[in-house]
Amino acid sequence: MNYKDLADVMFPEAKEIAYYEEKYPERNLKEDAIVTRIAPSPTGFVHIGGLYQGLIAKKLANQTEGVFFLRIEDTDQKREVENGVVGIVNSLTDFGLEPDEGMISENEEKGTYGPYKQSNRKEIYQAYAKYLIEQGKAYPCFCTPEEVEEIRNKQEVAKIRPGYYGAWAKCRNLTVEEMIEKIKAGESWIVRFKSPGREDRKIRHKDVIKGNVEFPENDQDIVIIKADGLPTYHFAHAIDDHLMRTTHVIRGDEWLSSVPLHLQLFQELGFKAPKYAHIAPIMKNEEGNKRKLSKRKDPEAAVSYYAEVGIPKEAVKEYLLNIANSTFENWRRANPEKPIEEFELQLNKMSVSGALFDIVKLLDVSKIVISKMTAEQVYQNTLTWAEKYDEELATLFKKYKAYSLKVLGIERGNKKPRKDIGKWSDVKETISYMYDELFEQDKTAYPYQVIKDKDAISKILNTYVTKYYDEKDDKQAWFDKIKELAGEMGYAKEVKQFKENPGQYAAHVGDVSTVLRVALTKRTNTPDMYEIMQVLGKEKVKERLQTAERQCQ
Repeated sequence: MNYKDLADVMFPEAKEIAYYEEKYPERNLKEDAIVTRIAPSPTGFVHIGGLYQGLIAKKLANQTEGVFFLRIEDTDQKREVENGVVGIVNSLTDFGLEPDEGMISENEEKGTYGPYKQSNRKEIYQAYAKYLIEQGKAYPCFCTPEEVEEIRNKQEVAKIRPGYYGAWAKCRNLTVEEMIEKIKAGESWIVRFKSPGREDRKIRHKDVIKGNVEFPENDQDIVIIKADGLPTYHFAHAIDDHLMRTTHVIRGDEWLSSVPLHLQLFQELGFKAPKYAHIAPIMKNEEGNKRKLSKRKDPEAAVSYYAEVGIPKEAVKEYLLNIANSTFENWRRANPEKPIEEFELQLNKMSVSGALFDIVKLLDVSKIVISKMTAEQVYQNTLTWAEKYDEELATLFKKYKAYSLKVLGIERGNKKPRKDIGKWSDVKETISYMYDELFEQDKTAYPYQVIKDKDAISKILNTYVTKYYDEKDDKQAWFDKIKELAGEMGYAKEVKQFKENPGQYAAHVGDVSTVLRVALTKRTNTPDMYEIMQVLGKEKVKERLQTAERQCQ
């Protein structure tokens, strides 16, 4: 009896691998086109690190006219969560990272290199496992979990490197006859890879991001087919990336130590290995120390967080590119209006040590992104968010659509647009004073600043309403009148005049403007007050100034 007889007993139904090699030919793409993928497991929420990898993978594929596909690695079915695939698909779609091929719902897919769900590729893996067994490069292992645990315990007591290798690989040297006899006797088995490696030898490998790395060879006889007939991750990824013709594997650097094993699998299977690019994890600064973004500790680790607080997907992608490539910031400065699709990402410019994620910087980026949107875009995006997360705001927006567009249009579309909105959940608080329904809920005192005397405030407000306010004034006439009002009240009409004559004036024109601003909005800092008054309209302006005046009496 020989290895082929053993393979036939183990996998009698498996096809010849030539069938799959022909079914999944080399892709018809230009020479330097990159084929890459995102291959998550449906075991929980999508992590921002996964989105980061997906963005980089899709960008590289797009800028080389290649292919970006979504493969679901669901061979560990005990850990799978309900609707896990849908969550992954929706997260990618929400951020404009739709794959060219792969899963598009829980059970639907597109593309000719599928199935794109590993649990549906069982027969493919078994065909390649059978091929390795025929070559004497894999074998059935009959050790029970208890026996494997006993081996590990002995290794720990002897302070020997743990694992199933060399003299510890009990089933490795069974004869073909012994193996077939055990299988026919009904003993349960798994398939192990027969590693040709030696730990005392080194492999050298050039990672696209990390550069040259060196590791001991793999000598572990790892499990490649489990008792349920499904493959382990290591074996499945080698088969899949070969048959799907992946050119670049973009993944987290926690997989870097698996490179010796993965390269060995490719070699023993007779495949050309893809290029590996191991991305440093996204880090967080905590009291001066760097640590990985944690699913448990950090809400921003979950992709769903950005939708919940209303940070636009464009801002998240812009920020992730910012931390991916140090060249992005200069490119954006030189090309403020260009879409990020025109930026050329370079893997060799990525950080080796780990990019620092800063939510404050992300919000700064988001403010710039939102500042470039039209009032209509801000309205629609905020309404979409509010319909899910803030019913009161959604009701106001729908009731006063035309008015809301004017409110959101204040200081928008000019050379220096307002940058006070970083996320859709900021909008309500930012513009609440523009809606009587919300303004009247504010029971706080008017936060007057330099001019605090009630009589002085009352006089300013009364004089402005009765003598100076005219909603038909243009901006220059409006401001000139505030200057006149300041002079009439005994304050400096110019800030410069105030500074040149310390002690002569109790306040200046800016302080008078602040009185008007606070009376109208209960805020000391708002966008352009002239535009606010134009949008509020004559009746509302007068009403608010008179209400504030009465509060001083």
